[in-house]
Amino acid sequence: MNALWQDYRSPGFFDEVFDDSGTPRRAAQSLVRHLGEFNNEELDNRRMAADLSIKSMGITFTVYSEAGMIDRAWPFDVLPRTISRREWDRVREGLQQRVAALNLFIADLYGKQQIIKDGVFPREVLAQSVNFRPECVGIRPPGDIWAHICGSDLVRDGAGDFYVLEDNLRVPSGVSYMVENRLVSKRVFPELFAQTDILPVDDYPSELLDSLNALSPRQDVTPNVALLTPGVFNSAFFEHVWLAGQMGAELVQGSDLYVDRDDCVYSRTIFGPQRVDVIYRRVDDAFIDPEAFRADSMLGTPGLMRAWRAGNVAIANAPGAGVADDKVVYAFVPQIIRYYLDQDAKLPNVPSWLCMEEKQRDHVLANLDSLVVKPANESGGYGMLIGPRSTADERDQFAQLIRRNPRNYIAQPTLALSTAPTLIENTARPRHVDLRPFIVSRPGDDAYVTMGGLTRVALREGSLVVNSSQGGGSKDTWIVEDED
Repeated sequence: MNALWQDYRSPGFFDEVFDDSGTPRRAAQSLVRHLGEFNNEELDNRRMAADLSIKSMGITFTVYSEAGMIDRAWPFDVLPRTISRREWDRVREGLQQRVAALNLFIADLYGKQQIIKDGVFPREVLAQSVNFRPECVGIRPPGDIWAHICGSDLVRDGAGDFYVLEDNLRVPSGVSYMVENRLVSKRVFPELFAQTDILPVDDYPSELLDSLNALSPRQDVTPNVALLTPGVFNSAFFEHVWLAGQMGAELVQGSDLYVDRDDCVYSRTIFGPQRVDVIYRRVDDAFIDPEAFRADSMLGTPGLMRAWRAGNVAIANAPGAGVADDKVVYAFVPQIIRYYLDQDAKLPNVPSWLCMEEKQRDHVLANLDSLVVKPANESGGYGMLIGPRSTADERDQFAQLIRRNPRNYIAQPTLALSTAPTLIENTARPRHVDLRPFIVSRPGDDAYVTMGGLTRVALREGSLVVNSSQGGGSKDTWIVEDED
């Protein structure tokens, strides 16, 4: 082997590519063997080819700072993460089970609330939910599916077992980077794709479009699908443009739409008004309709909720789906699966302590230096306390926050997140990773799960924060077909 793999070790952590003895895992054998033949110049050439591809393809993300908005090239590591097909099939089944139960749960909360009446889910958790929308009570979207698109974050522990870290059910993002990572990888390592049976991810836009089309209230005509974006100042605008282009959907802002007296939605076009059947919205609930929610919203369309309630337009994800996108609700998902499906969870949760429970809160407050504390509804890695890396002042501040609003916080152990080899100055170094696969639910059919997902990597040595806005990057994820 060359210097790339020389002395590579990840002691104390499960590594995605090498086992404890330094032997490549079966799904990674072709990758390790092939890259081991590269000299430093060849590695440099492949890395520069990736950088050039990202720039030429215009793959960017937006960071908000005091200086304003900054568009940056997407941080990409050329060394892919590999997972065997056999292992992924088990993960896929667990994700399908989880999303099926969550959709039943959301439908129940906006219906009879039987899970609360039966004492399985606490009424006070729902009462203090910032994402429960009373305006949605009594509404039944097609197939009782509320969360059409879900991005569940997965991690491995030191033993290599997958756990669900959180579920993203409001406006999950990142799928464009998953597909673009694959396109970059194919340009950088074309010979590996010729030699290795790597399962595709580029079918996601067509799967998503098929699922959106199935929601249309007008099945006798070709549905008109629109992607509703907050606009160019949104950090995920690159993805909005990319998805609309890939699906052939119309990219619209709230002001491009209007609702007529018959409660139908129309788009303003150069050819005149055009009926809109399905809206894939990337705008938060509170801003989609100033009539129903925030009157000061400039991002939504007045009357949109009226049209949805009347069944004249489908919205994905459905308004109100975010009630299950709550880290306190997350702690109850195993019970939710058992209640609605009469099954044990195939993918476990990370052990969690609810600060709203007195005994659990006391445990958290006594162990802040060793736990990760998360607010219920923040995302992007913001608002967290990572106990082992915190200061005494930070722990005191979080203790006050927890005592002031215990419903808003959960705590989890500091996990020994798995690592994957990452190219640092032409040498592979272990960096912590997570994984966000995407699940698309459709009426009357099994949910579609991507073959892999967006692997995010903490590029800073020892860091557990993988978000690109906080110094993280990403990798291509290869689900490799098992050999007989």
